[in-house]
Amino acid sequence: MNYKKRSAQNLLGILNDLKRRPEDAAADLKIPVDELNYYLSGEKEIPAELIRRAAGIWPVNERDFYCVNDDCPIGVKIMRAKESAKTSRVMKRAGQPYYEYRDTVASTVGQFRPEWIKELCIVDNNSANHQAVQWNNGHFLHQFTYFIGPVNFYYKGERGDKKVAVMNTGDSMYITPFVPHTFATRKNRAGEKGLILALTYGNKLAGETQQELSAIGPELAADYALDFSTREKAAASLLRFHREAAGIDHPELTRRTGLSLSLLEKYELGTVLPKPDDLEALAEALNIDRRELLPPDDIQKKVLVNYYRTNRRWDFPSIDPAYKLVELARTSHLSHSRALELKVLKQSDKNRDILDLKVGLHQYVYNVGNSPVNINWRTDDHEYCESIMPNDSMYVKPFVPHNFRGPDGKLLVLRIGGRVAGEPQRELSLIGKQNSARAFGEMIPWFNQEGRNKV
Repeated sequence: MNYKKRSAQNLLGILNDLKRRPEDAAADLKIPVDELNYYLSGEKEIPAELIRRAAGIWPVNERDFYCVNDDCPIGVKIMRAKESAKTSRVMKRAGQPYYEYRDTVASTVGQFRPEWIKELCIVDNNSANHQAVQWNNGHFLHQFTYFIGPVNFYYKGERGDKKVAVMNTGDSMYITPFVPHTFATRKNRAGEKGLILALTYGNKLAGETQQELSAIGPELAADYALDFSTREKAAASLLRFHREAAGIDHPELTRRTGLSLSLLEKYELGTVLPKPDDLEALAEALNIDRRELLPPDDIQKKVLVNYYRTNRRWDFPSIDPAYKLVELARTSHLSHSRALELKVLKQSDKNRDILDLKVGLHQYVYNVGNSPVNINWRTDDHEYCESIMPNDSMYVKPFVPHNFRGPDGKLLVLRIGGRVAGEPQRELSLIGKQNSARAFGEMIPWFNQEGRNKV
């Protein structure tokens, strides 16, 4: 669907939410109703000046009127190595060349911000305090990194101490936002420069959520960050948050659950974890799903270093496998993020219809091998095939049926949930498939002008 049609559906959705008929909205905006209907037809985009006027009249933001641009209409977007090389730029630190950056594929649909980075700073030892090493301040995005060659990864530990991990090809790491870190090439006889694929990406806080927090203001919004330093404190913080949101004090919660006041206080102080039966009672008393009170299964470190030799490996499918998968660094806190090295085992299929991969996550793919790999895929009943050369990269939309074929192919694959997987997916599932199309883009008014007494 083109942008104008999607914008029209979006505008109708805004009017429905505001309980405005076209004639009501036109009167508010001081334009003829025929003009507004023209925008609602998808034949013409609503002008920026009219959007500014609407945001001044209604409790909406200007950005609510703008749809995400789809730069990947056929389901796959490819960036060739030659295109990537043209984006090369050298970053200096402390007056010396430190990194060479190159863009790799990125899409307006996915939240990837991936970079190819060559380490130009060379170190002759593995000291975390090497004088040539220049640190950054950390950044907002999550980062998965795949290492190629002799690279030292420097990062700030949980106690504020400097650490260094000696990495080689196939090793990987995950780092949470705002952790200071840096990279350098280890001196070697071959004079090889280290290289990383730094795949930064947004999760639930990026985009609209970040804008909402900004509008609430730093002082107030900071209270959303609960104490997750231990499982006990996480459970305590969640219980307190939902109890206060429900307007219930401890005596009332005691009355509803039958739990003693002293036990409730222990739970909210984080002294002990709530028992399963007590969690059930608390959730029922607060009228929420039990999972809302569950703390993380474990409290993982902010930096996770993964060595290739220790990774899990398996065939997919298990019978007549087409791929050998190797699990790379990941955190259990981002349950919809997966990093894999995928080795292609099949050269070709007699029947191209065997599209053996279909993943409900956004996918970033980089050819880290020395051989070309074919990707076959289907979108809107059209079949496509492209050859992915070494150092080419691609983005694949969620749920696109596809496969990879080619001799000795090796791909780096990062899968992320984006904004939909998780809570939004649960909400959409409650709405149901029969109404999902209207959730994606409103198609009808919320009322019938002529009336309706049968549903």
